[in-house]
Amino acid sequence: MNLEEFISQVRDQEQFNISVDFDGVIHDHKGVGDGTVSGDMIPGAREALEQLSKNYRIIVFTAKAKPDRPLVGGKNGTELVWEWLEKHDVARFVNSITSEKPRAVCYIDDKAIRFVNWSQTLADLSDLKVISDEISA
Repeated sequence: MNLEEFISQVRDQEQFNISVDFDGVIHDHKGVGDGTVSGDMIPGAREALEQLSKNYRIIVFTAKAKPDRPLVGGKNGTELVWEWLEKHDVARFVNSITSEKPRAVCYIDDKAIRFVNWSQTLADLSDLKVISDEISA
Protein backbone atom coordinates (compact mmCIF):
# COMPACT_ATOMS: atom_id res chain seq x y z
CA MET A 1 0.00 0.00 0.00
CA ASN A 2 1.39 3.38 -0.94
CA LEU A 3 0.99 6.58 1.08
CA GLU A 4 -1.94 7.87 -0.98
CA GLU A 5 -3.86 4.60 -0.50
CA PHE A 6 -3.10 4.64 3.22
CA ILE A 7 -4.36 8.21 3.64
CA SER A 8 -7.54 7.32 1.73
CA GLN A 9 -8.08 4.28 3.95
CA VAL A 10 -7.57 6.33 7.14
CA ARG A 11 -10.02 9.02 5.98
CA ASP A 12 -12.61 6.37 5.13
CA GLN A 13 -12.24 4.71 8.53
CA GLU A 14 -12.36 7.98 10.45
CA GLN A 15 -15.42 9.13 8.55
CA PHE A 16 -17.49 5.96 8.83
CA ASN A 17 -16.48 4.36 12.14
CA ILE A 18 -17.92 5.07 15.56
CA SER A 19 -16.10 3.43 18.44
CA VAL A 20 -18.14 2.38 21.47
CA ASP A 21 -16.75 1.17 24.79
CA PHE A 22 -18.22 -2.11 26.01
CA ASP A 23 -18.18 -2.06 29.82
CA GLY A 24 -20.20 0.80 31.23
CA VAL A 25 -21.66 1.85 27.86
CA ILE A 26 -23.21 -1.30 26.36
CA HIS A 27 -22.70 -3.83 29.18
CA ASP A 28 -23.43 -2.78 32.77
CA HIS A 29 -20.18 -4.40 33.94
CA LYS A 30 -21.64 -6.20 36.92
CA GLY A 31 -19.27 -8.96 37.72
CA VAL A 32 -16.40 -10.06 39.85
CA GLY A 33 -13.53 -8.77 37.69
CA ASP A 34 -12.58 -12.24 36.52
CA GLY A 35 -13.09 -11.53 32.81
CA THR A 36 -16.57 -12.95 32.63
CA VAL A 37 -19.25 -11.07 30.71
CA SER A 38 -22.42 -11.62 32.71
CA GLY A 39 -24.01 -8.20 33.19
CA ASP A 40 -27.09 -6.71 31.63
CA MET A 41 -27.45 -4.30 28.76
CA ILE A 42 -27.33 -0.60 29.58
CA PRO A 43 -30.80 0.86 28.95
CA GLY A 44 -31.02 2.42 25.49
CA ALA A 45 -27.86 0.73 24.19
CA ARG A 46 -29.67 -1.61 21.80
CA GLU A 47 -31.66 1.19 20.18
CA ALA A 48 -28.59 3.44 19.94
CA LEU A 49 -26.44 0.71 18.35
CA GLU A 50 -29.18 -0.09 15.88
CA GLN A 51 -29.62 3.55 14.91
CA LEU A 52 -25.89 4.27 14.64
CA SER A 53 -25.25 1.11 12.62
CA LYS A 54 -27.49 2.41 9.82
CA ASN A 55 -24.86 5.01 8.88
CA TYR A 56 -21.65 3.92 10.60
CA ARG A 57 -19.49 0.89 11.22
CA ILE A 58 -19.64 0.18 14.95
CA ILE A 59 -16.37 -0.85 16.55
CA VAL A 60 -16.61 -2.01 20.15
CA PHE A 61 -13.46 -1.45 22.16
CA THR A 62 -12.78 -3.22 25.42
CA ALA A 63 -9.88 -4.27 27.61
CA LYS A 64 -11.53 -7.70 27.66
CA ALA A 65 -10.20 -8.17 24.10
CA LYS A 66 -6.55 -7.76 25.12
CA PRO A 67 -4.63 -10.85 23.98
CA ASP A 68 -2.74 -11.17 27.29
CA ARG A 69 -5.93 -11.74 29.31
CA PRO A 70 -6.42 -15.31 30.53
CA LEU A 71 -9.04 -17.53 28.95
CA VAL A 72 -12.39 -17.85 30.69
CA GLY A 73 -14.00 -21.23 30.13
CA GLY A 74 -11.58 -21.81 27.25
CA LYS A 75 -12.59 -18.58 25.49
CA ASN A 76 -10.76 -15.32 25.02
CA GLY A 77 -12.32 -11.96 25.83
CA THR A 78 -13.28 -11.18 22.25
CA GLU A 79 -15.19 -14.46 21.99
CA LEU A 80 -16.95 -13.76 25.30
CA VAL A 81 -18.01 -10.28 24.19
CA TRP A 82 -19.31 -11.62 20.83
CA GLU A 83 -21.31 -14.27 22.71
CA TRP A 84 -22.81 -11.61 24.98
CA LEU A 85 -23.67 -9.39 22.01
CA GLU A 86 -25.33 -12.35 20.27
CA LYS A 87 -27.22 -13.34 23.42
CA HIS A 88 -28.61 -9.79 23.64
CA ASP A 89 -29.38 -9.66 19.89
CA VAL A 90 -27.07 -6.74 19.11
CA ALA A 91 -24.14 -8.52 17.42
CA ARG A 92 -25.65 -7.70 14.02
CA PHE A 93 -25.09 -3.98 14.71
CA VAL A 94 -21.38 -4.41 15.54
CA ASN A 95 -18.68 -4.72 12.88
CA SER A 96 -15.72 -5.59 15.07
CA ILE A 97 -14.31 -5.79 18.58
CA THR A 98 -10.86 -4.55 19.51
CA SER A 99 -8.69 -3.67 22.48
CA GLU A 100 -6.94 -0.96 20.48
CA LYS A 101 -8.10 2.60 19.89
CA PRO A 102 -9.55 2.39 16.38
CA ARG A 103 -9.74 5.16 13.82
CA ALA A 104 -13.18 6.69 14.24
CA VAL A 105 -15.20 9.85 13.88
CA CYS A 106 -15.89 9.70 17.63
CA TYR A 107 -15.47 7.58 20.75
CA ILE A 108 -18.29 6.84 23.17
CA ASP A 109 -16.81 5.95 26.55
CA ASP A 110 -18.13 6.25 30.10
CA LYS A 111 -14.69 7.18 31.43
CA ALA A 112 -13.79 9.79 28.84
CA ILE A 113 -13.06 13.45 29.40
CA ARG A 114 -13.59 15.66 26.37
CA PHE A 115 -10.36 17.45 25.61
CA VAL A 116 -10.70 21.19 24.95
CA ASN A 117 -7.45 22.39 26.49
CA TRP A 118 -5.18 21.28 29.33
CA SER A 119 -6.48 23.81 31.80
CA GLN A 120 -10.04 22.53 31.37
CA THR A 121 -8.86 18.91 31.44
CA LEU A 122 -7.06 19.40 34.75
CA ALA A 123 -10.13 21.15 36.16
CA ASP A 124 -12.33 18.26 35.02
CA LEU A 125 -9.96 15.75 36.64
CA SER A 126 -10.04 17.77 39.84
CA ASP A 127 -13.86 17.88 39.80
CA LEU A 128 -13.83 14.08 39.49
CA LYS A 129 -11.40 13.86 42.43
CA VAL A 130 -8.83 12.12 40.22
CA ILE A 131 -6.25 14.78 41.06
CA SER A 132 -5.97 17.31 43.86
CA ASP A 133 -7.03 20.94 43.43
CA GLU A 134 -3.38 22.06 43.77
CA ILE A 135 -2.41 20.20 40.60
CA SER A 136 -5.24 21.71 38.58
CA ALA A 137 -4.55 25.30 39.69
